[in-house]
Amino acid sequence: MMLAEERFAKILDLLTEKRSATVQELCEALNASESTVRRDLTELDRLGKLNKVHGGATLPDSQFLADELTMDAKQALAIAEKRDIARAAAMLIRPQDFIYIDAGTTTLALVQALSGSALEAHYVTNGIAHARLLVQKGCKVFVPGGMLRPNTEAIVGAAAVASLQAYNFTKAFLGANGVDLQAGFTTPDPEEAAVKATAVRHARESWFLVDSTKFARVYPAVITELQGGAILTDRCPAPQYAKVTLVKETER
Repeated sequence: MMLAEERFAKILDLLTEKRSATVQELCEALNASESTVRRDLTELDRLGKLNKVHGGATLPDSQFLADELTMDAKQALAIAEKRDIARAAAMLIRPQDFIYIDAGTTTLALVQALSGSALEAHYVTNGIAHARLLVQKGCKVFVPGGMLRPNTEAIVGAAAVASLQAYNFTKAFLGANGVDLQAGFTTPDPEEAAVKATAVRHARESWFLVDSTKFARVYPAVITELQGGAILTDRCPAPQYAKVTLVKETER
């Protein structure tokens, strides 16, 4: 009789080969009962290894990407969704907070949304546009040293990482290019990933501000695993994410 771990491996091998399989096909391949296969699919779905669908299962449709748009190009995407996410994020900030704000277009929308008592908080940001706008709003702002990355207008590099290690944040608000059940939060550039990861390690709470198009996307550089931060999004396309980490949706 096959052990559960062996059945799991065989189910995933079959799905890797075919991308989808019916319960009947899996019963025949495993020489197992329908109730056993359905139980296995439920458990693998809970673990995020597959998507359980009516009558069978499919593999999660993760898309591997490496290219990155410029700040100007990103600002034209998902404008309403970013605005709603930013407003929800701004409501989490208290006057006594010491906040890290990552470079990026959704986090820039957060800075634009700041008002009232949130302006009394102190801020650290590696985004040039973010720092300028925070100063214009009268906030106290700290900027790390390092190298300016043209594509994202973010300060990165060893000096930026070292600068952030001197702080402890009550909350960090970060961007990510991809969010995936297995790969976690990812981004194209390893130097940006290192800065983001440092902020996460030095924050009591980490919030990733991502619109629904970022899910099931994987980029080369890992920021942190999915449990490493909460998700603030317009809409989460799969319930499995909420089983792994905190998910807040603006559309609910």
